[in-house]
Amino acid sequence: MIERQAKQDIDPSGRPAVTGVVLAGGNSSRMGANKALLKLAGRRLIERVVCALQNAFGRVMLVVNNFDDYRCLGLPMVSDVYPGRGPLSGIHAGLLHAKTPYIFVAACDLPLADARLARHMAALAPGSDVVIARSGGCLEPLFAVYSRECLAPVENLLRSGRRCRVVDFFPMVRIKYIDRADFPPGIDAERVFLNINTPADLQRAGSYLPAGRECGRN
Repeated sequence: MIERQAKQDIDPSGRPAVTGVVLAGGNSSRMGANKALLKLAGRRLIERVVCALQNAFGRVMLVVNNFDDYRCLGLPMVSDVYPGRGPLSGIHAGLLHAKTPYIFVAACDLPLADARLARHMAALAPGSDVVIARSGGCLEPLFAVYSRECLAPVENLLRSGRRCRVVDFFPMVRIKYIDRADFPPGIDAERVFLNINTPADLQRAGSYLPAGRECGRN
């Protein structure tokens, strides 16, 4: 049992093993449709995020509120234990079901997610419970690393019955912040963290994608 757990905790390169977790349970109210399934340069937004996390970590799971919408992706799917409580509930579901010591959470509306940045952040994880980017003075909690040590404080917040922000549990865990200056060379934060909330955002994202550009390697 202990040996099996140890193998799950370390990937073949000797780094901590990570499960990519894509959150796809939002309402998409401003788009008028399920934005995860909208297409950008011929591929669904969620497919682009999945591709980036697969390039980074191999294993990926989805946190969804409707399994039927995403069966076509052929990936493990789980749902919120505390539905209707925002992205913190999705992070909780990922932590609860992942078999690895860390998860890398990405929102389904980040189609320009970059595998290089995800791997870089995961490599910084030992000794921390959260690795999170700061971009333009803002934190990016939906493109971040979370350790299994986050599960208990996250669950305690969710059990409180109030709708909580992701950052509300940060005082209870060890945080490592990564600034733009620490990103791998060639990473454009404006692109990586462009989330799709409106048709104009989708059009802007398309301007960053020359024909033939691989997903997750922007």
